[in-house]
Amino acid sequence: MFKNVSREITPLTQNDCFTIFTREKQEFNFPLHNHEEMELNMILNAAGAKRIVGDHIDEITDMELVLVGPNLPHGWFTHNCKSPLITEVTIQFHKDLMDDRFLKRNQLNFIRNMIDASKKGVMFSRKTIEHIAPRILALNKQAGFDSILELFAIFNELSLARDYKTLSDATFLHKQDNYNSRRIERVFEYMNANFSKQITLDDVSKIANMPSASFSRFIRKRTGSTFISSLNEIRLGHVSRMLIDTTHSVSEIAYKCGFNNMANFNRTFKNKKGCTPNEFRDNYSDNRVFV
Repeated sequence: MFKNVSREITPLTQNDCFTIFTREKQEFNFPLHNHEEMELNMILNAAGAKRIVGDHIDEITDMELVLVGPNLPHGWFTHNCKSPLITEVTIQFHKDLMDDRFLKRNQLNFIRNMIDASKKGVMFSRKTIEHIAPRILALNKQAGFDSILELFAIFNELSLARDYKTLSDATFLHKQDNYNSRRIERVFEYMNANFSKQITLDDVSKIANMPSASFSRFIRKRTGSTFISSLNEIRLGHVSRMLIDTTHSVSEIAYKCGFNNMANFNRTFKNKKGCTPNEFRDNYSDNRVFV
């Protein structure tokens, strides 16, 4: 658990299915935090505010909708937002509201995929927000069983959106995606255990017991990423953790995480994170509290 992130005790009790807060404000003043519960957060009219989810940092537009999984550090901060009136709707629910046995039903396949992706934070597109925002805004007017049905209907609509994207790197929280392939799992286990060392395509192909060219096609088909992209994501997750939790220099961290060329490291980090390693460290440090 991160020593520099506030642990929120939410008002959601074990007897509740979910809780919803609708707030209008002029600024964000809650620290970077995490909690056991899952959270769907919609923010309107806050262009220029800053979002941190895991190791992802970005400036938001005037419409924002993010699903945050359990124990994932997150927070929104005023930053460059000049809006006189921000609307924020937060829905918190227990992570076992839809447990694994329930989600394994065929009819819930899309929701299951979305819930699994929320471990890294899921951001929805403007088109999806425009479509679903009226229902989210009206949810607090419902009560009892009707409110549960509507919440599930909202989840279903969101899960069918094909243009949502994940935010944080999986390795930032030591999570590993499930690709339903023992060969891929063995390769990712190897890369996670040896990320600080030199790893080649031939190395991982031998782990998978496949020719290099065949494995290269196989990993792209199963994960949507190349071998190099997958390895870099693992390494960058560890880099992000060390930038936040240690005082090591950027070059020390890069070499400890398997990057032996600083120019390539800086280029790879900026392409993935949208900022330099030092900017990432400063951004995260400016919005944290020690507990």
